[in-house]
Amino acid sequence: MGDAQAEGEEGPRCVGCGRRVRTLFVQYSQGNIRLMKCDNCKAVADPYIECEFMIILIDLILHKTRAYRHLLFNKLSMGSCVDKGILCWSTLIYIALDAFHNYVVRLSFSKVNSVGGASSRSVFSTIFNCSEVIGDALLGNVIFVIMLFLAVRFILKLSFDITRYREVLFAVIISSYFKLFLFTMMVWEFPSSVVFIVEIFVLSSNVVALRVVSQFPKAHCFSVCFMAHAAKYLTERWILRTP
Repeated sequence: MGDAQAEGEEGPRCVGCGRRVRTLFVQYSQGNIRLMKCDNCKAVADPYIECEFMIILIDLILHKTRAYRHLLFNKLSMGSCVDKGILCWSTLIYIALDAFHNYVVRLSFSKVNSVGGASSRSVFSTIFNCSEVIGDALLGNVIFVIMLFLAVRFILKLSFDITRYREVLFAVIISSYFKLFLFTMMVWEFPSSVVFIVEIFVLSSNVVALRVVSQFPKAHCFSVCFMAHAAKYLTERWILRTP
C-alpha cells in the first residue's frame, strides 16, 4: 500500500480550509485510491485529485481559491518547485509571454494608425523591433517585481525571507496563465480591447493566488497586485513610450 505523504513545511494542504495535511490519498492498487479527509474541517482534503484537467481549468478561470490551492500546493508542490529551479523556467516563459503581449499591442496600434499600403521591412528592422519588444518586457517586469516585493513588504508586512518572497513570485507568475489566450489572436482577429480584458483577468487571478499564498484579506492582496501592475503599466507607457 502506498500513499501521497508530505513531510515538514512543504506538505500538501486541504483545498477547503488551507491547513496542512499529512496525506491527500491512500492508493491500494493501480486506479484504486481513497481520498483522505482534513482533520480540521472534516471534509475531503483535495477532491480535485479525481477531476479532469478541464474541470480544474474552469474553476481556475472562475477564481475559486480551492482550485488555486490544489494547483499551487498539491499539484505543483510550490516549495519544491521553487527549489528545483522551475521558478526560473516559469519566469522565462512569463517574460516571453509578456514580450508577445507587447508585440500584440504594438501590432494592434499599428493597424489602427496605418495610413494604408504595405510598407516593406528589412530584416534589420524586424530584428531591431523584436529586440526592442523583449527589452521593454524585461524592464517592465523588473519594475513589476520590485514594486511587488516592496508592496508585499510594506502592505502585507511580511518579514524579508527569500524563500517566502520566491513563493509569492512563483504564485503570481503561475496565476498569469491568462496571457496564453493572447495566442488566439494569431489565429482569429479580435478588437484591441481584448488585450485590456486579458490584463484585467491576469490582475484578478494574481490577487486570488496571492491571497492563497499569503492568507491575507482580499483588499490587501488587491492593493499589492494593483500597485505592481500600475508601476509596470506606467513604465511601459511613460518611460518606454509603448503604445
